[in-house]
Amino acid sequence: MAETLQKVIEENRQGEAYEPFQGDPNQYSKKFYIESYGCQMNFSDSEIVASILNEQGYGATRNFEEANLVLLNTCSIREKAEQTVRNRLQAFRKVKDRNPGMLVGVLGCMAERLKAKFLEEEKLVDIVVGPDAYRSLPGLVAEAEGGQKTVNVLLSREETYADISPVRLDSNGVTAFVSIMRGCNNMCSFCVVPFTRGRERSRDAVSIINECKDLFERGYREVTLLGQNVDSYHYAPENLEDAVTFAKLLEMVALISPKLRIRFSTSHPKDITDDVLHTMAKYDNICKYIHLPVQSGNTRILQLMNRTYTREWYLSKVKRIKEIMPDCALSTDVISGFCTETEEEHQDTLSLIDHCGFDMAYMFSYSERPGTLAERRYEDDVPEEVKKRRLEEIISLQYSHTRENHKMEIGKVFEVLIEGQSKRSELNWSGRNSQNKVVVFPKGEYGLSKGDYVNVKIISTTGATLQGEIVSVN
Repeated sequence: MAETLQKVIEENRQGEAYEPFQGDPNQYSKKFYIESYGCQMNFSDSEIVASILNEQGYGATRNFEEANLVLLNTCSIREKAEQTVRNRLQAFRKVKDRNPGMLVGVLGCMAERLKAKFLEEEKLVDIVVGPDAYRSLPGLVAEAEGGQKTVNVLLSREETYADISPVRLDSNGVTAFVSIMRGCNNMCSFCVVPFTRGRERSRDAVSIINECKDLFERGYREVTLLGQNVDSYHYAPENLEDAVTFAKLLEMVALISPKLRIRFSTSHPKDITDDVLHTMAKYDNICKYIHLPVQSGNTRILQLMNRTYTREWYLSKVKRIKEIMPDCALSTDVISGFCTETEEEHQDTLSLIDHCGFDMAYMFSYSERPGTLAERRYEDDVPEEVKKRRLEEIISLQYSHTRENHKMEIGKVFEVLIEGQSKRSELNWSGRNSQNKVVVFPKGEYGLSKGDYVNVKIISTTGATLQGEIVSVN
């Protein structure tokens, strides 16, 4: 007989724990060092890798010169990221020349795409492991210790690492990433992700809920649900009465406790549903913030990008979000100078930014990535100086909206989750409100700690940060 998800969760909670590493790293006979680049998913993956290595007797170190195993978790989205990785590998190579026993590995999207180049041409690494092959890392390390270059970049249609408890690297003890799905089915013409991370597959909902519950019980007060396209989440095993959609998953996590905040990233405009928006509006602890990448404000360019929506459709989605949640903050991604983009089409992007009034944006000039649909189909014909100038115009316009949006918050009171001490002064706390805006405020004599909630009145802004004062403690 089919069961409800809640019943399955309660049954599976018995005897299950997500224990992070809490011991002394010096108890381990070997040490590993890991650096992560790119998206939040890569940082989450590094925590999975850390868990796998702990099981093999490796403890983490912050000094790569003392590590037996050095790993770079890489990103292939932009050329600059790849050059950064190459520079770091050169630095590791100098240390490796003095310590031949050190092993160097490349993980993630760049590993999958450039495996042959790393192993054969540049000879900078000993191990290459793709995003779906981290379970094989211990075996690959063992082979590399014997002098063999090793590689596993096979993609999987099933792997979600659902049973692995991530080690929270560099955690503030308040916020944590929780991966809910892997891969992507959207074949955006500029993007390498479908080729480096494979097809979409959703993680077991039971394991997601249990991980979030355990995080809360250990003192974490915010989780960010991660996926290349979280709105496509769909978990439907035969033993459940109903499939778990992303809206349903959001609700299940929200019901763990009103003191547990929920964020998520990233949404695809074509997939975010009214069910998701209404669920967000229903629960105060689901943050009123959506990252909704647009990439371009021109319909022809969007079609070349294979984004599967028009300018008008995107604007209608933004309107719908504001209708359901007037206080919802929006951020986006924008690419300048995509193939054949004209000056008029660039102006369409600027006008869309004006219309939407985004609170924040990630903005880049187009960087052709080998193996993508755009690289095979279109000529990268916009001159670099034009791309750069258009990007500067986009950045300038967006910054003006960010500043104005921050000014509009002055005088308002927000619930802020304290994430830690301000980087600039030990006398101040720093945290974020539901809209994902950083708020800095004096500690005062309240005896507060990380993970506490406070109500803060905004009194000024630096343009990027809100500054306030405590009006009450929750």
